[in-house]
Parts: sequence; C-alpha cells; structure tokens
Amino acid sequence: MKRETQNILLVLLGGALVKIAVNGDYLRYVKPAQQPWIIAGGAVMVVLGAVAIVRDLLAARAKAAAVAEPDAPSDHDSGHDHGGPGSAGHDHAGHSHATRSAWLLLVPVLAVFLVAPPALGADSVIRTEARVPSSAAAANAAAFPPLPAGNVVPLTVNEFVSRAGWDASGTLDGRTISLTGFVVHTGGNTLLARLVISCCAADAFPVTVHLRGGEADHLPSDAWIQVTGQVVPGTATKNNSYTPDFTVASISTVPAPKDPYEY
Repeated sequence: MKRETQNILLVLLGGALVKIAVNGDYLRYVKPAQQPWIIAGGAVMVVLGAVAIVRDLLAARAKAAAVAEPDAPSDHDSGHDHGGPGSAGHDHAGHSHATRSAWLLLVPVLAVFLVAPPALGADSVIRTEARVPSSAAAANAAAFPPLPAGNVVPLTVNEFVSRAGWDASGTLDGRTISLTGFVVHTGGNTLLARLVISCCAADAFPVTVHLRGGEADHLPSDAWIQVTGQVVPGTATKNNSYTPDFTVASISTVPAPKDPYEY
C-alpha cells in the first residue's frame, strides 16, 4: 500500500472515531466512560496522518525542485530506457492495479464515517441466552433494599430481573413497575429486553421479561416500548434463564434511547 493511501486511511479512521464520539454514536459500541479515550485516540490518528501527509508533500516538492535544476542530468544522458518491453511501462501498469486495490480499503472506513451501524437488538437476544446479572448472582438471594414510595416505580430491566430472580424478601410483590426496553418475539412469546454490557457491545448479554396479556404481540421486533405492570412472583427461575412474567397494565411506544444499553 502506498504511503499516501496509508495516511489518508489514518486521517479518515481517526476522523470517524472523533465523529462518533462527539455525536453520541459511540454509545452503540461502548460504555459512556470510554468517550474521552475514543476522542483522544481519534485525534492522535488524525494528527499523525496529517503530519505524515504534510511531510510527504514537502519532500515531494523538494525533490521536484532538485530535478528542475539546470545542471541536473537528463534521463537521456543517464542511459535509462523507457521504451523497452517488460521495463518501466509494464511495471507502471502493475503498480497502477495495486494502487487501485489499496484504495478499496477506504470503503469500510468511509462506511463507518458516513453510516454508523445500529445498536444490537432482537437478533442478539435470540442468539444469546438471557441470564441474571453477575451482581445479582453475587448477592445470593440476600435482601434487596426496599423500593421507593410511589404508585409507579421506574426500574431498569437489569434491576427488575435481578430482584425477580434473587430477592428473597419479595420487594417487587404487589408493586407497579415501569420498564423500558425493546420488543423481542421468540418461541411464540413476546419479551421486553435490554442488553447489558460491562465494557463494550462485544460482551453484551440480554436480560428479558415475558410480557403477559398480548398487548405487545402486534408490535414489531426492536420496537421500543414503555410498560407498567406487576411481576408474577416466582416466575424467574434458572429453567427459564431468569425471565420473569410481567402482567402488563399499560403500554406505549417510545423513541429509542440515545444510550441503548444498561450497565
């Protein structure tokens, strides 16, 4: 790969990192705490690429000036042959093909720069077995703190599943809970799901809630919804991957959040 192509790739890739870090698209890949590192890494790549480009341009200009000097020997005097078969003309043609192939490497970089892939969704939930968060498993059925007062208590899906599967004191029983997540249709059931990450999307795992009542059955997969209702006690077990049943009282569609993951 020519140096020019390498330098342009470096600038574009660094620019893509800075772009997704500034507009928030980085949240589709990593936790919010990673933003400063993404910006710093992208900025360093842009600076290194720009410095290399400027250096090469200055070197090329200096070389051109040296060739243009009156006392510089001509190609004719040096005895170079440009016309013979298999010599410079043939090599130049082969070099041109290699250069065109190298420029194709810009395609994936431009794709990241112009179009950010969507966050993980229903397909990832179906392919990955839901499980209880490690923090809940470590609690080993210890008592969870009481829920705050109020007619409707908003919880993350992560915390709701943890309490439903591991809270021996039954703090969810009889309480109306509000949950926000995306729809997943699998095995004839409709689930509300969120993906939990520890560092980045590569380690994401789903936490899921089985929606009773049929109100969400007509919604497409990956549609974001907010539901209120109550847990069916004792339904989150190891046999169903700690997926509690949730009796829906109300449901509404909502825009996808900027940060689609839970932590």
